[in-house]
Amino acid sequence: MYSLLIGIDVSKDLFSTAGIDSKGAESFSNSHSMDSGGFGEFLKILTSHCEGFSKVIIGMESTGCYHINLFTFLTSQGIRTVVVNPLLIANFAKLSLRKTKTDKKDAMTIARFLLDHHEEISQLSISQDLQDLRDLSRERESLSHLISAAKVEMKRVLRTTFPELETIGDIYTGVMLRLIQEYSSARLVRAAKPKAVAKLLKQPYVGNKLTFSAEDILRAAKTSIATVSPAKEIILQGKIATLLHLQDRLEQITKLLTDLCKATRVDDFKILRSIKGGAEDSCAFLG
Repeated sequence: MYSLLIGIDVSKDLFSTAGIDSKGAESFSNSHSMDSGGFGEFLKILTSHCEGFSKVIIGMESTGCYHINLFTFLTSQGIRTVVVNPLLIANFAKLSLRKTKTDKKDAMTIARFLLDHHEEISQLSISQDLQDLRDLSRERESLSHLISAAKVEMKRVLRTTFPELETIGDIYTGVMLRLIQEYSSARLVRAAKPKAVAKLLKQPYVGNKLTFSAEDILRAAKTSIATVSPAKEIILQGKIATLLHLQDRLEQITKLLTDLCKATRVDDFKILRSIKGGAEDSCAFLG
C-alpha cells in the first residue's frame, strides 16, 4: 500500500505536482520548471513528505517527448513511476465530474487516479531499458516503412534510365545498388570502361554468388531502350544514397535492439507487451 501518491502534469517548460495520502487527503501542490533546478526542488519536497521512496508512487501522462527526461530522473532516484495513457485520465476525470481544466487540477486528477487504480498499475513502472526497447522498436518500424518507400521510388526512376537491370538481377542487393549509384543509367554504363564495371563487381561487399557478370551489364546497356536523362540520373543516385543510409540505420537499430533485449534479462512476452502494447490489461496504462 502506498502512503503517498503523486500526480504530475507535464508541459514543455513546467510540470505541476499534486500529492495525496492513502486516504485521499491532499499533501502538497506545486509547480516547477522543467530543468535540473525544478527537478531538485521537487525531490526536496518529496523527501520532506516521506521517510523513503518505497511507499511512493508517481504517475504522469504520456506527452510525446516532454515527460521522458523527468521520468528518467525519477526512476533513477529509485521512485516507482508510471506513464499513464492520457485517455484513461480523461475518462477518469469525466466520471469524477471534474470540469476545471488547470495544470494543478490535472495533476490532482492523476494522483486520484493512482489512488483508485494503484493495485492494477503498481507493476507497470518500466525501466529506461524497456522505454528504449519500445522507442527502438518504433524507430525500426518507421525505418522499414521508409526503406519500402525508397525502393519503390528508386525502381520508378530506374525504369526510365536503365529498365533492363531488373531482368539481370535483384536490384536491391548491395552490389546492384552500388552499381546503379555509380552508373545510374544505361548511358553511363556505355560510357564506362569495362574494367571499371568489372572491378566494381569484385568489391568486398560483393558476395560469391553473383548470377550476372560485367559483360551482362554492358550488353544490356548497349541495347537498352532507356531514355537519356541526366536529371533522372542525378535523382536516382540521390535516392540510392538515401536507401543505403536507411539500410545502415536499420542494421544499427536492429543490433541495438538485440543487444538491449539480451541485457534486460526479461522474458520475451514481457518485452513484447511493453513494446507493442499487445496486452490491454496492463499496457493500456502506458503512453
